[in-house]
Amino acid sequence: MEPSRRAFFGATATILAAGLTSGCAPDTAKREAPASVPPTGRFQAGVTTPHSAQANLLVVVVDVVNGTAIGSLLAELGETVRALTAGTDARLLGLPPGDLTVTIGVGPQLVRAVDPSLPGALDLQPFSHERIAPQARGGDLLLQICANDAMIPTIAAAALLRQAGDRVRERWRQSGHRGSTVPVEGSRTAPRNPFGFTDGVVGPHTAAQQGRDLWLPGPVPVAGGTIAVLRRMELDLPRFAALPVTEQEAVFGRHRGTGEPLSGGTIASDPDLGAKTPDGRYLIPVGSHVRRAHSAVVGVSLMLRRSYSIDEPAPGLLFISFQNDVKTFTNTLTHMENGDALLPFTTTTASATFLVLPGFDDTHPLGATLFAR
Repeated sequence: MEPSRRAFFGATATILAAGLTSGCAPDTAKREAPASVPPTGRFQAGVTTPHSAQANLLVVVVDVVNGTAIGSLLAELGETVRALTAGTDARLLGLPPGDLTVTIGVGPQLVRAVDPSLPGALDLQPFSHERIAPQARGGDLLLQICANDAMIPTIAAAALLRQAGDRVRERWRQSGHRGSTVPVEGSRTAPRNPFGFTDGVVGPHTAAQQGRDLWLPGPVPVAGGTIAVLRRMELDLPRFAALPVTEQEAVFGRHRGTGEPLSGGTIASDPDLGAKTPDGRYLIPVGSHVRRAHSAVVGVSLMLRRSYSIDEPAPGLLFISFQNDVKTFTNTLTHMENGDALLPFTTTTASATFLVLPGFDDTHPLGATLFAR
């Protein structure tokens, strides 16, 4: 059975199961429907919009069959995204799309076929603390699907894969969810990761920072796009949980309860890497994650992280970062490999990078700046 059909029937079974069990715990509270997120514009949705990432995610990575007209495939997927988010696609099975977003990227092999010098043409190199099967490394197309309704991502994925048909073959997929969040600054919040610490506090959160570090300014075919890095990580939760809280905090460089840097201030404060105790010890340990991954220490720009906790195939984290230069990620991880106290608690089991395509609209189909139809 093809992946798209398998996903479709899996989604249908989920809906039937939900219908059969809903009577056991009736929901009498009136819930406000989440606001829809426009799929068109200068940038694709699902990176900086909505402002707070949705609670549920499904990532599907596929390969494109040789001989496929990439431009036509992407244009069709873009139209499917518009229909799904508008609620007019019958493959939603009558469910409201809510705040559904679909973000589509193309892998290095497809980018190189257009121009090897373009951003997004480089594959990720292997790193330490990896155990990645060949099927879980790389890929031609990324479908990142997010929604607050837990059923919507699976159903939307089935519709997109059915639209693609036999032109694609699924490599791997990963579902994820976001738990409780911690207030950071203004309306901005940060989720807790499976270790119990806040995740994604630092990043290009202002329009100026995003223009500098997130969105690609050019060349013209990729302007308005960005580079996504995905890393599925299995986390050694039992061994980490066995550490005293003070040692856990030394691993991260932040207080577990509040998210504040060990150097003081608020959760939004930039860590003071030079702060020391009266006896000369760094308040933020030399091997802490905050120090080893700090952009100023590494000498790179900021990356925007939209990571999700995962339960299968093992408890862990689906790390997702967006940046306008893949070296922002690769240089950071290379620096982390030399002494970051967090890495020994992680094992990466899937890895990929994609050029997230520029936005699209009525007159500019998805992918049209790179691929002819």
